[in-house]
Amino acid sequence: MKIDILTIFPEMFEGFLTTSIIKRAIQNNLVDIQIHDIRNYSKDPHKKVDDYGFGGGRGMVLMPQPIFDAVDDLKQTNTKVILMTPQGKTYKQKLAYDLSKEKHLILICGHYEGFDERIRTLADLELSIGDYVLTGGELASMVITDSVVRLIDGVIEKESHLNDSFNNNLLDYPVYTKPVDFRGMKVPDVLLSGHHANIKKYREEEAYKKTKERRPDLLEGENNG
Repeated sequence: MKIDILTIFPEMFEGFLTTSIIKRAIQNNLVDIQIHDIRNYSKDPHKKVDDYGFGGGRGMVLMPQPIFDAVDDLKQTNTKVILMTPQGKTYKQKLAYDLSKEKHLILICGHYEGFDERIRTLADLELSIGDYVLTGGELASMVITDSVVRLIDGVIEKESHLNDSFNNNLLDYPVYTKPVDFRGMKVPDVLLSGHHANIKKYREEEAYKKTKERRPDLLEGENNG
């Protein structure tokens, strides 16, 4: 998979690309992630990429020309262009799985007061990571990239993400490690039994119980589906 991210703050991605699972996925040639400074596509002599919005109002608005030219330069026949915006579709785990099957993603990070409305015509998909507003789309694009890359074959063990929260509309079951008894809080006996069928049943029951207590809306979504 190839992921191109368009941003006016490329330096924000330095730690993200050189740490942990993302770093190993890049080193193992499982994903190619490139960060592109939108300013490099500006035709303005001062590399300006934003201006005041027509009609007044506070804040600066990203201009269409640099972003259109960047997408024109990077887009291929199998590309999905994603615009990061609070107005977009709320991101879910199922969509992460769908995106992990794509060959090429372009993520456009908005910033300042927003972006020229015509930029929306470039997008195959508009995404939001939640009902709140960030100073820009950079953090959101990292969230999307991280959640997608870990699902690519070979990045992590498949069993690890099959048991993730939100698979099958359930939160993940509780997990424990050493010591068996910590400050009077003990690991459930069934996990120490070595009886795989009982352990599986316990985990399924606990996942359902946790979901019902903390996110009953997930179960309602399953029932309505």
